[in-house]
Amino acid sequence: MNGTLLIIEDDLDLLEGLAFSMEKEGCRVLTAKSCAEGRKVLKTEPCSCILLDCNLPDGSGFDFCRQVKERREIPILMLTARDTEMDEVKALELGMDDFMSKPFSLAVLKARLRKLMQKERKADRLVSGGIVVDKDRCRVFRGEEEISCSRIEYQLLVYFMENKNQVLSKEQILASVWDSQGRFVDDSTVSVNIRRLRAKIENDPKNPERIRNVYGIGYIWREDGV
Repeated sequence: MNGTLLIIEDDLDLLEGLAFSMEKEGCRVLTAKSCAEGRKVLKTEPCSCILLDCNLPDGSGFDFCRQVKERREIPILMLTARDTEMDEVKALELGMDDFMSKPFSLAVLKARLRKLMQKERKADRLVSGGIVVDKDRCRVFRGEEEISCSRIEYQLLVYFMENKNQVLSKEQILASVWDSQGRFVDDSTVSVNIRRLRAKIENDPKNPERIRNVYGIGYIWREDGV
């Protein structure tokens, strides 16, 4: 089972057992014991899938799922001790990709995670507005031409393309690409790096079709260029 799995679970025995089992399956496993730890991991690590406990010490798994799905398309499987229809309906309405109640079959859990991670691998190629991002190899193409991007430019591009046609504030961009508090960067950091990225992907960087300014708010990736 290829890919990186983030397990967010406050039961340490269960957390260690799940991590051990999934590592034996070939996964790279990251762990967190709270919502805050999970958010911290997601800021710095690319994840293929999240195995999420419903009840965590500092918040609800439902709220965590909502926050993740607002920004990224990462498959999430929720574990809960509450086997109720309402919980399952709520989870699915929030965009949860799968749902299992405790106690659960480890074999069934592995099969479901394998399916979700295979689904995520199919999405490791972003295509929009003539730009192609190969996330497996961290390569960017404009038509047939490969574009050389810095790490920050690449992360910016991926963030825009994964959130195409959505207005993104400077604060959201800083939180995703740099740091949740905007530390170590000044006010011009976002605009400077966007200007550099535009120079590489736009036909006319001074009149951009893809990365557009939204006055007083932030930026938007226009897939159709209008």
